[in-house]
Amino acid sequence: MVSQLLRRLFSCRFMVKPAAVKGEIPPTTAIYQNMFRVAWPSALESVLVALISSVDTMMVGGLGSHAIAAVGITNQPRFIILCMILSLNVGVTAIVARRKGQQDQEGANRCLRQSLMISAGLSLLLSAFGFSFAKPIMAFAGAGSDIIDLAVDYFRIIMVGIFFNAINLTINAAQRGVGNTKISMRTNLVANIINLIFNYLLINGKFGFPRLEVSGAAIATVLGNFVAFCMACYSIIGRQKFLHITLKASWKFDKETLSGILKVGSSAMVEQVFMRIGFFLYAKIIAGLGTAAFATHQIASNIMSLSFSFGDGLSIAASSMVGQQLGAKRPDMATIYGKVGQRMAVCISTVIFFVFLFGGGWLFSLFTNEADIIAMGTIIMIIGAVTNFAQTSQVVISGCLRGAGDVLFTAVTSLISVAVIRPLLTWLFCYPLGMGVIGAWFGFLIDQSMRLTLNAARFSTGKWTTIKL
Repeated sequence: MVSQLLRRLFSCRFMVKPAAVKGEIPPTTAIYQNMFRVAWPSALESVLVALISSVDTMMVGGLGSHAIAAVGITNQPRFIILCMILSLNVGVTAIVARRKGQQDQEGANRCLRQSLMISAGLSLLLSAFGFSFAKPIMAFAGAGSDIIDLAVDYFRIIMVGIFFNAINLTINAAQRGVGNTKISMRTNLVANIINLIFNYLLINGKFGFPRLEVSGAAIATVLGNFVAFCMACYSIIGRQKFLHITLKASWKFDKETLSGILKVGSSAMVEQVFMRIGFFLYAKIIAGLGTAAFATHQIASNIMSLSFSFGDGLSIAASSMVGQQLGAKRPDMATIYGKVGQRMAVCISTVIFFVFLFGGGWLFSLFTNEADIIAMGTIIMIIGAVTNFAQTSQVVISGCLRGAGDVLFTAVTSLISVAVIRPLLTWLFCYPLGMGVIGAWFGFLIDQSMRLTLNAARFSTGKWTTIKL
């Protein structure tokens, strides 16, 4: 009985109705292998980046909770500034995936060239803006007098490297569209290793390097981004590659390519704005609880990012495979790949659940030796253990919708859940109900559950398979 239930749940033969089948469906094993082949580099990349980010936080944490809070409070402002680049890249992945499915190599490379020009121009403007207005941005983010100077120094240095980060992200977005997820994995892995090495050398001043503390962590991040930029550029040199750039090719903008990028990218921009506003308000509300509470939240977020990383890897794979299958006019296979990604997400979430449930306190002790923070963090990780099921699954489903170009729906979902529901519930739980930082994580749980419900309902309609790009 159990084996029959599992077979029906995981077999691709039962994932679409017979009337919806448009051609031959490969064996279930082959489909899972294809999904795994694209997903594992992205998942490994995200996990390793999250692990390295956690080690990064541990290194900064050696300077005290004020340093963790100073670095942590820059995260959401940085992502708000980057949201236009991130939105552009959603469009790049979707368009390149479609062109790959259509076997239109020139169309894919036109998209790459034009997106690189947009990314370069935007990043230079954003870098200047962030550097010039660093102090008011940090003050608005909720940085107190005890950490604002550190936060401003860190943020300004990070802004200097935005150009390298943006170009790297755009190239990797295009590579993911054609399924080359290993390239992104290599660039980000090497970049983060460079970051760790220079963290060690510059935070505490080792082997003759100056002791720069928080500023040293920021310089290390910029150096890592520069290395990633060089590696990403190298990946598109050479005509033998599906994605490549040459100076002889036309670099003029054309209506068809630009309209395709903007069609998805503009909706993604709306989604990113809503998400970043919501995340910003969420972080600002928690920052108002004090440095210790915000440091606890920052550590928990670093640990929780491991859960998100697996989902993010599957989301990237789902986006690529869905886009390619729709480009090949196989909406049935796009649906199957989306459902396979969801099944894989549930399996991973089950393992993470037990890790967080029984190892939450130990994980917190890796970041700090402050007993109050560890005790509070252990409770938060129990909430996180439950939340990871909703988070991982909704991230994968969102990736399917974005890969199909259905970004307007995910934008509306983000408006409702992230920009409105999460901040309101967080404020209610943290202050009127007096639950402190633990209340913020209940708000996070409800937000993730709501997004999962809304996006899963949209996926089940199949309307996303009819979008033209």
